[in-house]
Amino acid sequence: MKKIIVLFICILLFVGCSNGSSVSYDDAITITLSDNEILVNDNKISMSTSDDVYLANDIIYYEEGKDSSYGEGTESDSHSIEEAKSHSVVHITKAGTYRLKGSLSKGQIAVDLGEDAKEDPNAIVTLVLDNVDITCTVAPAIIFYNVYESESTDDAGANVYIEDGSKNTINGSYVAKIYKDGTEKKLHKYDGAFYSKKSMIVDGNTGVLNINAQNEGLDTEMHLTINGGNINIVAQNDGINVNEDGVSIFTMNNGLLTVDSGYGEEGDGIDSNGSIVINGGTIVAMPCNTSADGGIDSDLGITINGGTVLAFGMNGQIQPSSLQDYISGNVYANIIEIKQDNKVIYEYTTARRYSSLLFSSSDINENGIYTINNADVSINQSKGMGGFDRNNIPNGMQRPDGDFDPNRLPEDFDPNNIPEGMQRPDGKFDPNNKPDGEFNPNTNV
Repeated sequence: MKKIIVLFICILLFVGCSNGSSVSYDDAITITLSDNEILVNDNKISMSTSDDVYLANDIIYYEEGKDSSYGEGTESDSHSIEEAKSHSVVHITKAGTYRLKGSLSKGQIAVDLGEDAKEDPNAIVTLVLDNVDITCTVAPAIIFYNVYESESTDDAGANVYIEDGSKNTINGSYVAKIYKDGTEKKLHKYDGAFYSKKSMIVDGNTGVLNINAQNEGLDTEMHLTINGGNINIVAQNDGINVNEDGVSIFTMNNGLLTVDSGYGEEGDGIDSNGSIVINGGTIVAMPCNTSADGGIDSDLGITINGGTVLAFGMNGQIQPSSLQDYISGNVYANIIEIKQDNKVIYEYTTARRYSSLLFSSSDINENGIYTINNADVSINQSKGMGGFDRNNIPNGMQRPDGDFDPNRLPEDFDPNNIPEGMQRPDGKFDPNNKPDGEFNPNTNV
């Protein structure tokens, strides 16, 4: 597989990894859900909008019977007033930690700390999922509207902790784009069953989170970081989507993530409009098998530094600065067997057949001989084209710790003698092909 060099974004993608250790939230406010009665710390939930937690019948959804001036949805995206009004909304309006228990067959958890929350580092909400089951047929089942936005992959105003030993199920829908009155600007659009308008961090250890999505599964409009937990997503479209163009980063540090997506006409397993960084944990990502989608797909490239990754379909480009090697190959099967030196190192069975896959783990090394379903495959190493080698970084391109810094040029760099693989098609170096005018080695595309 030909690898495209996109080095200038790589260093910002290295983040610390959680070990998925247990966390105690004994002081959390407990919200016990039920179709008959909802309790907050064993007291009946308030109906007053001035309280920190209250119940209302005001879910945001795409209304049926509207014309094109209302939004971009179709008849299949719309819902009746009767269906919407059958849903209860549990509003959380104050920073803190909230433990969710019980079940709600038609409802939503909505977190909104106000429009000023984005700039307030104290506007942080943690939802502890403790054997909770929520179904929403007209919108996301859990949504963070306004919380702190740190713009960091290791800090967020929207936090989710999957309680140890718990099993949690989120069945959610979505809201098609609704315009602001008299304009074509977005007022509402929430594609995922579990959704955040700000960066979100998901953590846990032995707990399970199952997400079943009528459209997309787990979405953010900024960054999404998974530090632990056992997460299973089944989606009609993308399983995970982080959707700020050129900015959003999906990061996997620990845990087990299984994404089975694209049961509609399309859908990636994990789709980032920015970058994907995998530092640890295990990912199995299955996209739509009748389209050109991938298990992992990113506009700005994928960095694999650790963990185990099995991604089917037409996956995105792996960054040459990745610290872990990978193999890829063509298959047409749903039973996958990967061997190293004729010994099975990984097996997996899917419900659908795929034509190609990518696999990365710490087992992959340059001394091994690998097969996928007994077909020989070659190793794709963490080295750029044109002789770039992370273990032999030229002077002047190093950070103080000796690692590669893509924003520095080698001391003897000559723009008239560009190494092979760092050239544009015309063979020339273009120093202006980066927003800040600095060196961009992504010049072979």
